[in-house]
Amino acid sequence: MANHPSAAKRARQSVKRTVENRYYAKSTRSAVRKLRAATAKEEAEGMLPNVTSMLDKLAKKNIIHKNKAANLKSGLKRHVNSL
Repeated sequence: MANHPSAAKRARQSVKRTVENRYYAKSTRSAVRKLRAATAKEEAEGMLPNVTSMLDKLAKKNIIHKNKAANLKSGLKRHVNSL
């Protein structure tokens, strides 16, 4: 256990942040899977900006690496263009 009040607070914040980050990462992965499964071009084009935004937010908060976000966005754009 933490010896200082500030360290105890940091531990509490860390747990809270981990749960929140896990939720956002999981919902983003689900959105990416849903976009990859889309077969209609109009539907996929409508979903692409939202998924791209979600990936950018994860990269900005260092939940995922910025290059991983860029690679995912590139692949999703390629998928949508190929429909």
